[in-house]
Parts: sequence; structure tokens; C-alpha cells
Amino acid sequence: MQSTFSGIEIGKRSLLAHNRGLNTVGHNLSNASTEGYSRQRVDLQAFHPLARAQLNRPYRPGQLGQGVEVARIERVKDMLLEGRIVSQNSVDGYWTQRERFSLMVDQVYNEPGDHSVRTLMDRFWDSWQELSIYPEQTAAREQVRERGEALIDGIRQRNRSLNEIRAMLEDEIRGKVREVNELGHEIAELNLEITKSKAAGDNPNDLLDRRDLLVEKLSELLEVTIETRNPNEFTVHTGGYRLVQGGIVREFEAVPEPANNGFSRVVWGHSGEDVALRSGALGALVELRDEDLRGELQSLDNMTINFIDLVNDIHRDGFGLDGETGRDFFTEYPAVLNVLGNYDRSGDGAFDHTYLFRITGTNALDAQQQIGIDGTMTLSGPENTIDIPYNPTDTVEDVIARINTSGAEVTARLDRDDRLSLKATAAADIENPDFVIRHVEDSGQFLAGYAGLLVGPGADSAFTFDQPDMTAALIADAGFQVAPLNNPSGWMRLNREIERDVSKIAASFGTAGRPGEPGDGSAAQEIAQLRHQPVMVGRDSTFDDYFADSAASAGLASQEARSALDTQNAIMKNLRDMRDSISGVNIDEELAQMIKFQHAYTAAARYITQVDRMLDTIINRMGV
Repeated sequence: MQSTFSGIEIGKRSLLAHNRGLNTVGHNLSNASTEGYSRQRVDLQAFHPLARAQLNRPYRPGQLGQGVEVARIERVKDMLLEGRIVSQNSVDGYWTQRERFSLMVDQVYNEPGDHSVRTLMDRFWDSWQELSIYPEQTAAREQVRERGEALIDGIRQRNRSLNEIRAMLEDEIRGKVREVNELGHEIAELNLEITKSKAAGDNPNDLLDRRDLLVEKLSELLEVTIETRNPNEFTVHTGGYRLVQGGIVREFEAVPEPANNGFSRVVWGHSGEDVALRSGALGALVELRDEDLRGELQSLDNMTINFIDLVNDIHRDGFGLDGETGRDFFTEYPAVLNVLGNYDRSGDGAFDHTYLFRITGTNALDAQQQIGIDGTMTLSGPENTIDIPYNPTDTVEDVIARINTSGAEVTARLDRDDRLSLKATAAADIENPDFVIRHVEDSGQFLAGYAGLLVGPGADSAFTFDQPDMTAALIADAGFQVAPLNNPSGWMRLNREIERDVSKIAASFGTAGRPGEPGDGSAAQEIAQLRHQPVMVGRDSTFDDYFADSAASAGLASQEARSALDTQNAIMKNLRDMRDSISGVNIDEELAQMIKFQHAYTAAARYITQVDRMLDTIINRMGV
């Protein structure tokens, strides 16, 4: 039966429930500006009735209620929306980093500008043109030397600036790896606390909010997915692995990679496998460092080594005012000291590779002449070798163009003596050396009997760099040049003899091995004409093409990053605005809730007062 004091109990439950509601409102208002906080709501329900439907239930109509209780305190959260924010946040982090560093690269080029590399090179060509008109003047030679030094300084400065940005990226990557590990450990610790709290029957809303915030911060660094099928084991996945599983964390490590100038590879600490970084800030930083910045430096190095090689090739045949010839204008530094290009790559003390930058045939070719033979050339490519067919009706010019557009890491041109010259470009794969020809093969006679380069057709006569003494695959009189030292844009300099004495700058070719006549500026003129000649600087035909392409690509990359970031910011703003409308603390709404709970609390207090008066009447005023 119902107790005489049941009214006091009903009032007490109401006081406690509405007091809990007021405390929750105060908690919401206190955390209105807290990052990651989701507003909480008290879920009130009627306390179970006095008599339930069972055999010992007293016979009377209806059930007697016993007041109110707090069923739970819940977060107001749309988990589908949270998942959408986590997935989009990695894209936002990716484009934020790309926009930030792409702008730095764009500023390095400074095109057009009075001190840009392109302007300095234009002045360098102009000085040679001036020398071709006044080959006897010392002043013209001094101008060539000064503008050559200015150009070298400009190229070196660009090299330093790009390397500084790459070093900054390395520091950022190491910092982000530490941040990922720290976030992983924090999430794992929260997982343990949340599991314990739920096991005790609590609803750890604040701990859940903190974990969601950490996951969102982690998603800015990586592309992550969340698994909650097991309520007792919250799991975070990335790159096909579990990063966090309950209280277990798998850490990242930044391991130096010798083949990549000592820059770090991001690997899983437990297995050493590379982390699949498809998006997020960390993925963008690695991509910028190992693809964008490395590509910019390789492009600059490619231009530099071709520029040095072409100028030296002409200058070496010219005569200075001192009557001497055979002198380079720029100092070249070979990657290997062996004159045949033999190199000990494994470090075991025995030659195992052949490093050649350029190989040149012996036969003079006519660019417009049909070759009259067919076959397939096989050249080294970014991943595997690339086959380049040729037909009898093709001209020499057609075959050269096909090589240069094939995607092979070898370019072709006719040199100043109309001989076929093959040059290595920078390697796409970090494991492969830059400016090293790795494979040249021909099933027919174009590279062999026609161009006078290989000793014969077929795989047995192919040139391959992974063996020593491979110059034996070239015809005896074929020309070759050993591969240059890495990063030529960082070490290029004028010949020291020319630095000391400008009379050693060659301006004429001369005849029969003797200096040219007074006023002969043919060598200087030919060097000046390199400016517009199709010399094949990597994929670009001329030096002007290189500068136009490099400046345009840097500007477009910056513009693309800015545009993509603006789009992503708009998407994230919409998603976060939607979340704030659902989960954010609204001051007006909380004040309304506070007034509601306050009035209910006051009403419960008055109810208890009335019950107390009734009990006082029964206890103190009834009886004898």
C-alpha cells in the first residue's frame, strides 16, 4: 500500500531531478566557449509506479506514480555529421598546407623581376651577343664574366631557397609525426577512462567530447576512419592499419632515407612499412617535400647541367685572346672519378655500375632525311623501360621528337656537328640516380649503324647502367660524358682561370686549329644563339620554354591550392555551422531551460511544504 510519507518522497525526487537540470544548464553555460564541447540535456522520466502488473498487485484502478527521476544526461550530437566533418577535415588539412608552401615556392621564382633567374640569363645571353660584335674588347669580356657570375648567384640563390623550404617541410613532418603519436596516446587513455565509466553505469559526456575533439584534430593530420561496432573498443584506422585500438597505440616513426638526401620516411613503428599518406596535413607535407620541391630542384638542376654542358661544349672549341683553346667556361664536377664512368654503388670496393650523362653518335645526320629502316628503341623510363618504334618513312627529326615526347628519362637532339646526342634527365624514382642514362637498346639499326652510337642491335648490345665498363656497348669513336655531381644548381661556378683573366674567354672558333682573325666573334655568336635553340632542357625545347613553364607551373600550383582551399573552407564552414546549430550552446535557449527548471524546483518545494502541513495535522492534531 502507499506510504503516508510518499508525498515527501515524490517532492524530494522532483527537487533532486530539477536541481540536476539546473546544474546541467550551468555546466552548458560555463562551457559555451569550450572547443569541442557539445551541449547536454537532462532526460527526465516518470519514476516506476508503486504497483506493477503482477499477482500480488492490490486491486484498485490505475497505478500510483512516485514522481520523476533523471534517466540520463545526454550529449546533443549528430554522429553522422561528425563523421562527415572528420572525413572532410583531412582534405582541409591537405589543402591548407599546400596553399601555405606553394605560395612560398611561387615567391622564390619572382617572375617577372629584375633579379629573377630568367632576367639574369637574358642579360647573360645579351653579353655574349655584345662580345660577338666586339670580340677584341676586354670590356665586353668583363661584362660576360660579371653577368655569368650574377647568373650563377641567382641560380644558387634559387637552389638555396628551395632547399630551405624543403628543410622546413622536413621539420614540419617530424613535428606532425610527434603530434600524431601524442594524439594517439591521448585517445587511447580516454578510451580506457570511458570504458571504465560506462562499466560503472555512467554517461561520460565530457570525456566523449574530448575524444571526439582529439579525433577531429587527428583527422586534420591524416585520413582516418572510426570504428564503433564494439562499444567497448573504440578504433581509429588509417592507411589500412589500426592506429588506435582501445588502449593500444601503434606509433609512427620518421626514419632518415639516404637515397632522399637524408630526409625522413614516415613508417609504422611496429613493422617499418611506409605509412599510406593519401590526405591530411602530413600527407601534403610529404608530397610537397618529395614531389613538388624535389621536382622543382630537379628541374632547376636539369636546366643548370644542360646549360653548363652546352656552353662548355661551344666554348671548349673556341679561342681566347691568349690564343688558347680547349677551356671550359664553367667548372664541371663529375659524380665519379673514373673516366669511363665506372662506379661502386654498393660500396663493396668493386665497380658495379656505369654512370654516364650523355652519349653521342659518330655519324652526322640530316634532320629532314627519311631513315629508311624500322625497329624499336628501348629507353629508361620513370618506372620501367619505354619502347619507341620507328618506321622507314620517319625522318630523323620525327624520331627525335618521338623520343622527347615518349616520357622516357632520356632526351635527344642533334648537336652542333649534327650527331645524335642522348642525355639523361632527372629521375622520377628516388632510388634512381639523377642525370644517369640507365638503359639504351635498339632492335634495329637506327642507334647502331645509322647514328653510330651502339655497337649493334638487340639486347646483347644494349647499354645498361647496372654493369661496369658499359662504354664497351658504344661504338669506339662515340662520345660520352660522365654523370655530374648531384645538385649542379648548388655547385656551378665559373672556371677559375676565367675568373682571374677575362682574356681566356673564347669568342672565335678559328681555322685549322689556329685562332680566328681579328673581329671573329663566331663562338660568342653561337653561344648567344643557344637562347632560342631547341636544346631539350628536359621536356622543354628551349631555355625560354623552361623559364616560361617553371614560372607558370609554380603560379598555377599556388592558384590551384588557393582555389581548392577556398572551396574546402566553404564546405567545412557549412558543416561546422550545422554542428553548432545542433550541438552548440545557445545562451538564450539555456536561459529558457534554466527558468523552466527553476520554476519546477520552486513548485516542488511548495509541494513538499503542503505535504508537510498535512502530515503535521495528522501527527499533531489528530488523536486523544
